[in-house]
Amino acid sequence: MFIGWDWATETHDVTVMDGTGRRVDRWELAHTEEGFTTTLARLRKHGDPADLPVAIETSRGLAVDRLLAAGHPVIPVHPNAFHAMRARWGASKAKTDAGDSMKLADYLRTDGHLLPRLEPTLQATLDLQALTRQRTGHVEARVAAVNQLAALLDAHWPGGKVVFGRLDSDIALAFLDRYPTPAAAAKLTPSRLQAWCTRRGYSGRRSGSMLIERMRSAPTAASRLSEAVITQLVRAQIQLIQGIRATIRTLDQEIAQAVQAHPYAPLFAAMPRIGTINLGQIIAEVGPILERAQTCEQLIAEAGVVPVTRASGKSRSVTFRYATNRRARLAMTQFADNSRHGSDWAAKVYNDARHRQKRHPHATRILARAWLRIMWACMRDGACYDPDTHQANNKINTPAEPPLAA
Repeated sequence: MFIGWDWATETHDVTVMDGTGRRVDRWELAHTEEGFTTTLARLRKHGDPADLPVAIETSRGLAVDRLLAAGHPVIPVHPNAFHAMRARWGASKAKTDAGDSMKLADYLRTDGHLLPRLEPTLQATLDLQALTRQRTGHVEARVAAVNQLAALLDAHWPGGKVVFGRLDSDIALAFLDRYPTPAAAAKLTPSRLQAWCTRRGYSGRRSGSMLIERMRSAPTAASRLSEAVITQLVRAQIQLIQGIRATIRTLDQEIAQAVQAHPYAPLFAAMPRIGTINLGQIIAEVGPILERAQTCEQLIAEAGVVPVTRASGKSRSVTFRYATNRRARLAMTQFADNSRHGSDWAAKVYNDARHRQKRHPHATRILARAWLRIMWACMRDGACYDPDTHQANNKINTPAEPPLAA
């Protein structure tokens, strides 16, 4: 049996087709709990869920999650690929919900052996993925909030922006909260500022006189807002940044605990300069690809660190791959860029690419591709990454140490 599922936001249409192309059953269901429960029970009447593959034009969502949880093999069909196949069922390319579910079932019957199937991801990986993605969203929100604070200071107090340099540091936020306007900081002296910095554990190399000089040399803003309004705006923005920073710290702790308990963590934890957060991102984004990839080349392509070749007749181009898992590519390239500072082998791969006139992003992707081959081998063999084994296999060429003098 083959099932075609035409999904929508309010109603869905399901068609069940046998191996000869005859429609066995068809119905419409509402996007409600009753609709899904009734549909899954009705599908079980046609056989075991493991023997009832479902073709659907999406790879995520409530319908996909419920089908996977029920044990059905789910085959996602790209809408563009399905649209290109419509001429098979008629030149008019007519479209109805019932017709689309029938066409999906027929497409699965004839071409299902060529289509990849979704595999359920480990629960620990799903939990870690949710944590790392939320952390990424909070980091982006923090950057946006800091940029808004910088714009606010540019308009009303440029001197407050340049005192400590980084606006998202603890000392800079504390300073702006205490002195949110030029009038509030007018009576500051080098000795008072130095004493204030000492009480708050300022670890910078600039003295109080240098900080005062930076603040005084900044241009004066021609602000027409009252001092009370500027104070309220600056302090409200500081509270927003501090709240986001607190949530990021909480998420960091949760991610560290989730990484420590994840079964994939020991495989990659010894890799150079990987870090806890980056390790969590790699497990969360690359881990599902590692689980379902059939070959190492498929893993590399889905992670987006290999170009795509287009050749037809006399024309041939090798271009950047846009259709890929961008989160996985970002996690891998961040790790690859860090690893070259802690591994001679990684540095050699990167430097060789740069000597071939590759730009930094391209060379980083080349190094990430090399690391993915190692991750594939670790996952395939169930062996943890070992730097000593890596070096023993002549993958790291280190210069021989000179003999010590007698």
